[in-house]
Amino acid sequence: MTIDRSIQEIMTRDVVAVTVATPVSDVARLLWKHKLTGVPVLEGRRVVGVVTEYDLIARQSEWDAPLYVVFLDAFLRVPGTGDEEQLRRILATTAGQLMSAPAITLTPDATVQDAATLMYERRVNPVPIVDDAGELVGIVSRSDIVRLMASEESSLRGD
Repeated sequence: MTIDRSIQEIMTRDVVAVTVATPVSDVARLLWKHKLTGVPVLEGRRVVGVVTEYDLIARQSEWDAPLYVVFLDAFLRVPGTGDEEQLRRILATTAGQLMSAPAITLTPDATVQDAATLMYERRVNPVPIVDDAGELVGIVSRSDIVRLMASEESSLRGD
């Protein structure tokens, strides 16, 4: 049954990853070229964040700029105006500036059910798989879980 399976059975071990210094344009090209939904961002072999399609798309969407007022020669941001997180994404030039951090990860001893629960509850995709030192050993995406479900369904039907 799918939920009892080890994440190691479906994770990709040859992971496309970027560094914190990788230009955003290169990240976009990698996602498109490899048909990926996201890539881990590394410092050395340690996962420090993830850049996803959502992060890239957020740069292109409409947004409300924060409003500022001048008071005693100081610029004060008007609370409740603008989206500073989206502004950060729009101005990002590197993966390190654009990434969602800290990365939400799993360890190799996780199950497929653990991954599915994490993806559903935290709305993350993909999920890097890291060892005890936080070093990248694999990655799993929603499509990996769906592929497993489809193959199990096919084998049950005798396809």
